[in-house]
This record gives sequence, C-alpha cells and structure tokens, in this order.
Amino acid sequence: MNRWIGAAAVAALIVVIAWRLAVRGPHPATGGLPIPGERVTYVVEVLNGTAADGLARAVTRRLRRQGIDVVSFGSATGGGTDSTLVLVRRGDSAAGLVIRKALGFGRVAVARDSTLLLDVTVLLGRDALDRDP
Repeated sequence: MNRWIGAAAVAALIVVIAWRLAVRGPHPATGGLPIPGERVTYVVEVLNGTAADGLARAVTRRLRRQGIDVVSFGSATGGGTDSTLVLVRRGDSAAGLVIRKALGFGRVAVARDSTLLLDVTVLLGRDALDRDP
C-alpha cells in the first residue's frame, strides 16, 4: 500500500514538473524565440499605423509562422507613425523583447493597459514597409 502511495506521489511530481516546463514561455536555447511548432504564451495584436494596405495582415502571418499567438490585426486609429513600436500591455518587458526579436525591428516600450486582454500591441510604422513580411 505504501508503495502505491509513493508511486502516485512520484507520478504527480512528474506531471507538475512537465506542466511547469510547458508553460514556462519562450525557450532559452533559441534566444527567446519559440522552437518551430511550439507556441509562445504571449497574446499579441498587430496594428497598421501606415497607409499601406495589408501590412498588418502580412506581419501577422510572419509572426504566426514563428509561433507567436497573434489574436487580432487591423488598422491603428490616429495619424501614421514613422517607427514601429512594440508596446508591452501587461507583464514585464520580456514579452516585448521576444516579439521585437521575432519582427527583427521596432522599439520596445511599456504602455500598460489592463482593459486590453493582451500582452503586446505591435504598432507598425513606416519602417515596416522596408521589411520583407
């Protein structure tokens, strides 16, 4: 009987460790980028801050191919912006750094907004037009 309790405790410990490893986030061996086929735990939106049609869609596809969970894309309100901003909405700036690295350009800034159910907003600027989506 004691053997069964010990075996159950070991099995429970293995399950807890496996779960913790699964939800830890980006893989450190890849420099913060996800391993192909793995999903990053950050929730991201991509907004086009330029007049170019389809830019947010193209960047969304690029990020999704890299395993980033982009939940929405569209046009930003207001005037155009020159440079791309990766805005951290909740959590620490690690999410912004991971998304910036996946993009290959942009500047990370913290702009917390608890009303958005997002970790990061990517506000695409005119510098994104020169990049290969």
